[in-house]
Amino acid sequence: MNVNKIINRAIQELKYGQIVNLGIGLPTKILDHISPDLDIFFQSENGLLGAKKISEDSPINPELIDAGGTYIDIRSGASFFDSSVSFAMIRRGKVDITFMGAFEVDQEGSLANWKIPGYFSPGIGGAMELAQKTPKVIILCSHNDKKGNSKILKKCKLPLTAKKCITRIITDKAVLDVTNEGLVLKEIAEDLTVEELIAQTDAQLIIPQNIGTF
Repeated sequence: MNVNKIINRAIQELKYGQIVNLGIGLPTKILDHISPDLDIFFQSENGLLGAKKISEDSPINPELIDAGGTYIDIRSGASFFDSSVSFAMIRRGKVDITFMGAFEVDQEGSLANWKIPGYFSPGIGGAMELAQKTPKVIILCSHNDKKGNSKILKKCKLPLTAKKCITRIITDKAVLDVTNEGLVLKEIAEDLTVEELIAQTDAQLIIPQNIGTF
């Protein structure tokens, strides 16, 4: 999986002044790549608005962590609040975008990202709230698992985080939009053909006449 390709494409979704939530795992790497000129407020559901990456010369503050327990820093204008206020922001749709990782997604826009039966899981956490209440839910994940199986399915098989919640899926091989008609291919990795992508995808894809590359 080309992580930088996914993250650099994800950053193109951001606009000045947005409030953005970063899910545990791959999405948190956005903080490592984002330009300081892009004025974004990153929200963490444990009670912070204004997270940023720790610079190499900054000391670690053990009281500053994101929802996944990773040490972070704060930008100018950051604010702290309790969990009830944090989730009130989410439930009122005040977070513009949430980026999440996924074990599976499907062509209906459903998301499974919290539980693989037989393996330990700390719980579903805030993901179910973010997935249902954020106006724009963008999934960042590899297109296939380590065995080559598609993560983009006709129907999710794992326990769901939320049904029909996804706006866009960004993988190392494609950018896919969830629509009422189905899963639309918007962009394809420049080193891949449409035929190769279809062969590596379980879900049914709608192929428009004009497709971008990334």
